Amino acid sequence: MNASQSTLLFIVLGSSVAALLFAVGLARWVLARDRGTREMQVISNAIQEGAEAFLARQYKTITALSLVVAVLIWVGYSQFRETNQGDPVADAGLLATYITVSFLLGALSSGIAGYMGMWVSIRSNIRTAAAATTSLNGALQTALRGGAVSGLFTVAMSLLGVAGMFALLQAFQPAELTPEQWQQKIPFLIVGYAFGASFVALFAQLGGGIYTKAADVGADLVGKVEAGIPEDDPRNPAVIADLVGDNVGDCAGRGADLFESTAAENIGAMILGVLLYPYFGIGGIFFPLIIGAFGLIASIVGVMLVRTSENLSDDPMKALNRGYYVVAALVLVALYFTTRWLLDGSNPAAGLAPAPDAWWHFFLCGVIGVATAIAFVYITEYYTEYRYRPVLGIAEASKTGPATNIIAGLAVGMESTVLPVLTISAAILGAYFLGRTSGLVNAAGEPVGGLFGTAVAAVGMLGTAGYILAMDVFGPITDNAGGVAEMSSQPQAVRDRTDRLDAVGNTTKALTKGYAIGSAALAAFLLFSAYLDEVRNYTGRELEVNLANPQLFVAGLLGAMLVFWFTSLAMTAVRKAASSVITEVRRQFAERPGIMQGTETPDYGRCVDIVTIGALKAMVVPGALVVIFPIAVGLVFRSFATEQNPDLGAEAVAAFLMVGTIGGILMAGFLNNGGGAWDNAKKYIETGAHGGKRSEAHKAAVVGDTVGDPFKDTAGPSLHVLIKLLSTITLVLAPLFI
Repeated sequence: MNASQSTLLFIVLGSSVAALLFAVGLARWVLARDRGTREMQVISNAIQEGAEAFLARQYKTITALSLVVAVLIWVGYSQFRETNQGDPVADAGLLATYITVSFLLGALSSGIAGYMGMWVSIRSNIRTAAAATTSLNGALQTALRGGAVSGLFTVAMSLLGVAGMFALLQAFQPAELTPEQWQQKIPFLIVGYAFGASFVALFAQLGGGIYTKAADVGADLVGKVEAGIPEDDPRNPAVIADLVGDNVGDCAGRGADLFESTAAENIGAMILGVLLYPYFGIGGIFFPLIIGAFGLIASIVGVMLVRTSENLSDDPMKALNRGYYVVAALVLVALYFTTRWLLDGSNPAAGLAPAPDAWWHFFLCGVIGVATAIAFVYITEYYTEYRYRPVLGIAEASKTGPATNIIAGLAVGMESTVLPVLTISAAILGAYFLGRTSGLVNAAGEPVGGLFGTAVAAVGMLGTAGYILAMDVFGPITDNAGGVAEMSSQPQAVRDRTDRLDAVGNTTKALTKGYAIGSAALAAFLLFSAYLDEVRNYTGRELEVNLANPQLFVAGLLGAMLVFWFTSLAMTAVRKAASSVITEVRRQFAERPGIMQGTETPDYGRCVDIVTIGALKAMVVPGALVVIFPIAVGLVFRSFATEQNPDLGAEAVAAFLMVGTIGGILMAGFLNNGGGAWDNAKKYIETGAHGGKRSEAHKAAVVGDTVGDPFKDTAGPSLHVLIKLLSTITLVLAPLFI
């Protein structure tokens, strides 16, 4: 390895290891905090036991599925395709081994990231509740730093995996290639890592989402609407399952989700960086990893700066926002210096014109990415906070019953796609044209920097991922802390503090979903571009995806259909599992009247078992559908390829991916924001508006919130992963469609 590559690897690997060590230090700080009263510990232990049992069973299923897919990848690459001169390595068996091993490493790393997110959250909740007995600031810092363990661990593991594989593959350089030639081959050999990460993330997010919302719907409909008892009331047999669900869905699922986001975007950007190797050399390939490394350091600084006052009238969300703005500012500084260092086009390879202005064009692309992240935070806040028109409108509609509440919520969800689409469109076009006018050209004198500009924007948006995930995990930690305080009958002052943080946690969860869909949209365009570049690398031909071609139009239509079919399966799974929970809770209330009188303890474990079994069964079919469908499209349409159009299979997959991605982005935004708006309309009424709790408006709002639960916590977040999984599948299996 030359000195430049050694330096880049040292920065990425060193920053990743340092972030992991810092995360361990934060975990030790959190675990050293007081665990509260014996009553608190009993409840926390039940949540911990349920979450760990579910994840253990879920990961057994995911492991078996991953091994099956790994075998199919190896067989497909080694037995069912002919090698060509564009292959990164000439030996088919060796190529199959590289792709398969990278897939397994990606799946393993994604699983570890998800588990860590859950592991720390189920241990932080009781410590947050205990801290709230004396200090609002102490509880805030405990919850955020617990979330930061997950955030830092997830991003660091992603960088460590990609950079580590790059370093490892350097040792296997073929004798016939120079180091420079081999550097440009490696990104195509590690695409399996992104596929493995996406594969595990889909099942983790989908299974966790089904679990959390089945338990939540069952607990709310019978507890709040029928029995008229408060949220997190210990008399509700489904309350422990509900609290467990927050951890396996929002923590384990989201951890795996953002892990695969960083892995997929980094590898996609590295592939596009290969195209600009004559200008930037190894620096263009490593650029996304360097920004990710500096983003880790920025996230650490931001987390440690967060603190709030003890006054409940002061909004703790302002403290979290200040931390986020610090992280965003530091990422911008890192972008400035890194683009000057690695993306200087002044000394290109022989025969190419210098591009001394390229670095600042790409710096502005990065600024667009950071600005897009901030814009999505504000857009999501507007549509899901009860200070603004959309949620207030749903609350107003609740006065006339559940039907008008649901109509208003659907309308808000549909409207909420407008601003995100305009933002994404502006970001993609702005970054593309900045890159295109950067002065980078190919041997024919044609501009070539446009797609890399969009990649830099995506990398800039993900620069704050560590802090964003910390804010996301903060939500379920504070939610669980509130449940622990309620169920252990803590004084009202303690409950007031946990309620304040729980309200902030609901906001952070909504904001991070907005961030996730924004990053998924930019990632999808980046990965689509990487797919086209990979096909060009294998065939030497440019793909032209013309939807006026009937075959490609049909392929695109199938992509859009898959989004709706998957969403239907996810929501049906919640309905079936929730029905079982509702039946069980009603049975316990009917057969054991002492539960409502407070003289008998509900059978919490029965509801936990029902939801666990239901979620694990239900996640397999929709997850398998997403994996199988694009492969089937590619292979079926390849069979219709002709000498005049030899790339029909690859073109059909591109059309399928393009239209499916567009449909997925719109559907995910609709589901996330619509569900979040319903949730906060209910919370607004619970503050005393429109008659407050137990009023007819409140009952209508609870129904709307229940409808929105699988929208925002099951189908919506799973679509984030689906969008990127489709892209990573096509990246890995592109050679099979040619």
